[in-house]
Amino acid sequence: MNLFKYFKDDINAALDRLAAAGTLPRGLDTSKVTAEPPREESHGDVATNAAMVLAKAAAMKPRDIAEALAAELRKHPSVTAVEVAGPGFINLRLAESFWFERLSEVLAAGTAYGDGEAKGHPVNVEYVSANPTGPMHIGHARGAVVGDALASLLAKAGFDVTREYYINDAGAQVDVLARSAHIRYREALGEAVGEIPEGLYPGEYLKPVGEALAREHGAKFKDAPEAEWLAPFRQYAVDAMMGMIREDLAALGVKHDVFTSERGLVEAGKVDAALKFLEERDEVYTGVLEPPKGKTPDDWEPRPQVLFRATRFGDDVDRPLKKSDGSFTYFASDIAYHQDKFLRGFPDMIDIWGADHGGYVKRMQAAVKAISEGGGALDVKLCQMVNLLKGGQPYKMSKRAGTFVTLRDLVEAVGKDVVRFIMLTRKNDAQLDFDLDQVLEESRDNPVYYVQYAHARCHSVMRHAVNMWPDVDITGSGLSTGPLHRLTDPAELSLIKLLAGWPRLVESAAEAHEPHRVAFYLYDVAGGFNALWNKGKDDTQLRFLLESDRELSVARLGLVRAVAQVIASGLAVFGVEPVEEMR
Repeated sequence: MNLFKYFKDDINAALDRLAAAGTLPRGLDTSKVTAEPPREESHGDVATNAAMVLAKAAAMKPRDIAEALAAELRKHPSVTAVEVAGPGFINLRLAESFWFERLSEVLAAGTAYGDGEAKGHPVNVEYVSANPTGPMHIGHARGAVVGDALASLLAKAGFDVTREYYINDAGAQVDVLARSAHIRYREALGEAVGEIPEGLYPGEYLKPVGEALAREHGAKFKDAPEAEWLAPFRQYAVDAMMGMIREDLAALGVKHDVFTSERGLVEAGKVDAALKFLEERDEVYTGVLEPPKGKTPDDWEPRPQVLFRATRFGDDVDRPLKKSDGSFTYFASDIAYHQDKFLRGFPDMIDIWGADHGGYVKRMQAAVKAISEGGGALDVKLCQMVNLLKGGQPYKMSKRAGTFVTLRDLVEAVGKDVVRFIMLTRKNDAQLDFDLDQVLEESRDNPVYYVQYAHARCHSVMRHAVNMWPDVDITGSGLSTGPLHRLTDPAELSLIKLLAGWPRLVESAAEAHEPHRVAFYLYDVAGGFNALWNKGKDDTQLRFLLESDRELSVARLGLVRAVAQVIASGLAVFGVEPVEEMR
C-alpha cells in the first residue's frame, strides 16, 4: 500500500471526527492536506500540513488545530508518538510492528509491489516519432527511453497506456529522401554520382535502398522525369527507413503499440475535417500576422493567411494553417493528429519531443484545448541533448549515417541496459553527459553497476542461504510470514522504510511524468543495502547469515529478498534486466 495515502485518509477521517464534535467547522476543503515523509528522518515517519492549510478557512490558529488533531492521531494503533512542531506542523512516529507488516507486504507481492490504482484511466504516450529519413541517433535514443520508461511507469501506476509513434511521411523531408534514394539507385546501376548534392541525405545507409530499387525496376527510372518516380521511390524509401528504425528500437528494447502515418491522416481527409471542426466554432479566420521578432520590413511580406485563433487558448500569437501554395502547414497536420488521438479515446496525451521543438509547445497545447473543447490535455516532455564522451572528452564513434552517431553504434558499444539506465539518470530537460568509459566502470560512480551489483549481491546471499539451510523457503511468500520482528538494527529499519516508500514513489513519479525519479530511488535502495553489507563486514553479528541464529538469518533473508524484488520492480519500469550474478 501507499502508506502516505493511507495516513492521509486517516488524517481526513480524524478531521471529520473533530468537525462532528464541533471542534472544527464542518465542510472544510481538505484537498490541500498532505501526508508525506518529513524533510529530516529524525523528525519522524509521517508529516502533515493539515493545521497550516486549514487555519484560514477554520478561522483558527494553526497550533490550536494541530493540538486537537494530534490528540486524535495518538489513538491510531500504529502511531507511537505525535509531535506538533513550529507553528503547526504535525510529525508522526510509527511502531516497528507497522514497518514489519510493510516488509511482509513487499515479500508477498513480489515485483508487483508498488502497482498503483489508477483504475485503467487511458493515456497516450507518443515518443520517438523520428522523421523516416535515416537511422536513429543518440538524441533519438534519449527520447525513446524516456517515453518507453514513462509508459511503463504509468502502466505500473495502473493507467491504461498506449505507446504511439507518429510517422512524419507527408512533408518535404520525405521528398528529399526520395531524391537521395534516386541518386543511390543510379549509383547501383553503375553511374558515377560523385559527391551527394547539398541538401540531400549523404549517408551510406541509403545504398542498400538504391540497390533494391535497381533490382526491382532496372533502368526504368534512371533518366525518367522526377514526376514519374518520386511517389514510388518515396514510399519505398520511407518503408525501408521505418524498417531500419524499428530494428534500431528493437535493439534498444523499445516498443510501440500504434504507428500512425501523417500521409494516411491527410489522405483520409482528417486534416480537412479538423479545420472544418475549428471553422464551425469560429476558431479559424483569414488574417495578416505581424512580422516575426527580428524581421525587418525589407524581408517581410504581409499577406492574408488562414490562421488558427491560438491566442484564445493561451498561445502568444495566432498560427498559420496553410502555406502560400495552399498546402497544409505541419501544424495543421499535427492538429488533426491530436484530434484523432482524442477521438480514439485519449483525453490525456503525453508527447516526448527533442528540446529543439520547445517553441512549438504552446501552440500545440492550445490546439488540443480547441479540438477537444477543453476535454483534452497535452503534456510535452522536452529531452535535452546527449553529449557523448570518452574519458571526459567529446567523442565521435564510427558512423555510417554521414553526420551523426547512430543509436545502434551506442547500443553495440555498451549494451541496451546501460543505455536505458543512463538515459534516465537525469531529468529529461537537463543535458546529459554519456561517458563511454564511466558507464562501464565497476564503481559507485556508475549507477547502473551500483544498482545491478546490489541486486546480484542479494541473490548471492540467497544462494548461500540455500547451501547452509536447504530446507529454508527463500521465496517471497515463504519469507513474508517469517520472524521479521527480529530486524531491530537501525540500518535494517531504515532500509525497510525506504522499501515501503516504493508505492508512493511510483504514484508521484507517474503523476509528475518523471521516470528519472526511479533511478534516484533505486540508487538509494542499493546504497542502503550496501551499507548493511559493509556493517556486516565490520560486525559479524550484523551479517545476513549467522549459523548460530537461524531465526534472525531468516528474518534478514526476508529483507534481502525484499530489496531484490523492489530493485527488480524498478528495473522492469526501465526495461532493464536485473542480473543475479556479475561477470
